[in-house]
This record gives sequence, C-alpha cells and structure tokens, in this order.
Amino acid sequence: MSRRADPCHDKPRGECPGAFVCGHSPAVREETAMHDHRRLGRELGLFDTDPLIGAGLPYWLPDGAAVRHALEEYIRDAERRAGYRHVYSPVLGKRELYEISGHWAHYSDDMFPPMELGGEQVVLRPSLCPHHALIYRSRSRSHRELPLRMAELGGMYRSELSGVLGGLTRVRAIQLNDAHIFCTLDQVAEEARGALEMIGRAYRALGITPVRHRLSLPGPGGKYVAAPELWERSTALLTEVLDGSGLPYEAAEGEAAFYGPKIDVQVADGVGREATLSTVQVDFHQPRQFDLHYIGADGAKHRPVMVHRSIIGSVERAVAHLLERHGGAFPAWLAPTQVAVLPVAEAQLPVAEAVVRRCLDLGLRADLAAPDRGTLGARVREARLVPYQAVIGPREAADDRIALRLRDGRRLPPQPAGAVLDRVRALVDAHGTELWDGPADAA
Repeated sequence: MSRRADPCHDKPRGECPGAFVCGHSPAVREETAMHDHRRLGRELGLFDTDPLIGAGLPYWLPDGAAVRHALEEYIRDAERRAGYRHVYSPVLGKRELYEISGHWAHYSDDMFPPMELGGEQVVLRPSLCPHHALIYRSRSRSHRELPLRMAELGGMYRSELSGVLGGLTRVRAIQLNDAHIFCTLDQVAEEARGALEMIGRAYRALGITPVRHRLSLPGPGGKYVAAPELWERSTALLTEVLDGSGLPYEAAEGEAAFYGPKIDVQVADGVGREATLSTVQVDFHQPRQFDLHYIGADGAKHRPVMVHRSIIGSVERAVAHLLERHGGAFPAWLAPTQVAVLPVAEAQLPVAEAVVRRCLDLGLRADLAAPDRGTLGARVREARLVPYQAVIGPREAADDRIALRLRDGRRLPPQPAGAVLDRVRALVDAHGTELWDGPADAA
C-alpha cells in the first residue's frame, strides 16, 4: 500500500507508531489499535507467526482455519453457480514460463529467486494466470466452449521486503481467489459486468462496503507491456463496463497491471487507509504470448481475450479486512463458532452435550461452554462474539427447548430445540448479515 493511501502521509516521521508515518491524535491511534487485525487475530486465536517459519508467513490456528474454510467454501460455491470450473495447478513453474508471460521482464523484482532443479531453473509463481493459460491451450478449443470460466483458489508467492510486511495484509505466501475467463471480444464486457456483480453480492454477504471503484491505468516510469493498441482496447472495454454499471469511479494512473488496465474495488480501514480487495482485468497480452486460440464458427483460428478477476482477493487480506470491519463479530455464516451451548448447571450438561451433537450433525460449528468454565454470566461474556448462545436451564432440559440469546443482546423465549437449530441453519445458509429475521426481546 502506498503512503499516499494514508490520510496523514505528509506528517513528519515518528509522530504515529505503526505501519504508516502520520500525525494522528492519541485518540485516533488508540481507535486504530483497537481495530488492528494483527492484535485481534492473536487475541481471538485466529493466526500467529513464528520467526522459525519467517516474516510474512503467518500460520492459521483452528478458529482462523474455520473462518478461512467458510470463506473459501462460500466463494467456490458462488463460482460454481456462476458457471466456473475449478482447477488445481502447481505453485512452481520453469523460469521460461514467466519469461513468456512477461512476469520475468516486468515483475521479477517481486519474485523469489530461481531454484536449480535437474539442470533447469524453477520459480515460485507470483501469479496463477500463466498456469491457466497453459491449461486452456492443453487442447483444441471451439467457440462453442466460450466463455470458458476457469477458477482456482491457489497459492502464489511474492518476495516482499521485510519492512512492508504486516499481519495478513502484506504476506509472502498468498492464497488468491483467482479466475480467468477466456472469451471472444464480443463477450468481454458481459463477463466483466458479471464479475462486478459477483463482487457486489459477496460484499453484501460479508458486510463490506467499498469506498470506491478505481479504473487503474498505466503511469509514467512503470514497467508495462509496450503495446499501445492493446492498452487502448482494454481501457475502452473497462470504461464501458464501469459506465454501464452506474458505479461511480475514478481513474488512477500508475496502478495498472504490467499487461493491462484493471478495475480495482477499494476498501478502507477505520482511519481511511485504502487497499485493493477485488479486481477485474482485461488482458490481450498473455493470449498473444501463449498463442492461445479457438476455432470460430467460420472454421478459422481466432485469438481469445483473457479476463482476470478476483471476487474476494487474497484470503489473507479479506480476513484482515473482515476482522477490522467487524471487530471479530463475523457474520454468523463466517463465525468460527456459530453456536455456544450454555447449560446453567451440571445437571443440564448431558442435554447440552446432545445439543452440541445436533448442531454438528446440522453442519453448525458449536462449542460447549460447560459450568466448570465459570458462572453463566461469565460464560455469556466469554461467548460475546458468538452469534447464537443456546442457554439450557432445568425447564429447557425437561422440555427439549432452548432459550436463545443473540450476540446483539436480543433474547428469544424458550422454543423447541429442533426448530431453533433448523432456523439457525437456514440463516447461516442464507449467507446474510442479519442474526434473526423474527421478533426477539431486547436484553
């Protein structure tokens, strides 16, 4: 992230500790620290680091892995519904692959050094697109197959300098929600619009509001592919998509990919520092570099266009932003623990254990907060970030009922356990941000 993304980037060095040099007041610095995903992630047991693994290489703890899995499951399902086919590709490739794609000439400063292997040089990939181009060209393609939407949630690696690494936002090993759409020129605008609509749906499910959409263009001094006519065509197509979407946007020079312009969806943290989370790009360069083609209705070979798109960006940056956006109170479908089961006393423990098993059978992530973990009030406070707290007292245990407390303080009268858990499951499946869609009493 550039210093200009910080509202106080022009302040003297040393006035504000942390990732940015700025002159925020103590109150603003305290507010920023409270919502810092690095602090929250460690306090909530989501992720951590170890010097023996290395800087910029966080590991995921069980609760963080649960959040990550739910996020990955959501995006894979959304992609399947939108007609994407999923693939897996290796995280290594020959240096020659990236020379053909253009990464070696334009991006090698951000790549890890080659490794000698059997007389050849192999490289940790900085991007998934060259692999997907090879998968596309692995067999003959017909115009009837297009658009061909190829998706992968895969690893890529960036040789980031130690000074810019931080938490989950700048890392060296990245799990990217990536996809490449191979299509005809006439299909580009519609595919790009479809990607923007998918981004909008995902943001609503995640409770994210973008601060702006940016048309990212080349700027002076950058390493870009020298093909003016391709840049003009790509820029015109993306401009058409943005104008047709009705979304306000701004053009920004110096933010393009080396091979083409892109639409970047910008999000911001609590003090206004921006980051790109999602992107849509139009690429004429790599189809030409890899000599991709399809057989048209006329029986001749034609060059496809490659649309790059990422709906939630990297899993790491998405979770970092969600942590700061929600303060650890994730939407119910994403929460590491969705239901906390709280027996009032030891006598209700067997019934509570059975409720946990019923939750697990329904695919809900549940935790038993047994009486040996403290008073009921203390356990309720401990589970304050859990969307649903199922309290079971003597009456509830005798009648197979649950008194449900919602994270926002609302309470539901005791209801049959099966009906309550089925309703929670339905709300989770809806991938919304509302905890309950019916009447409930305020605490």
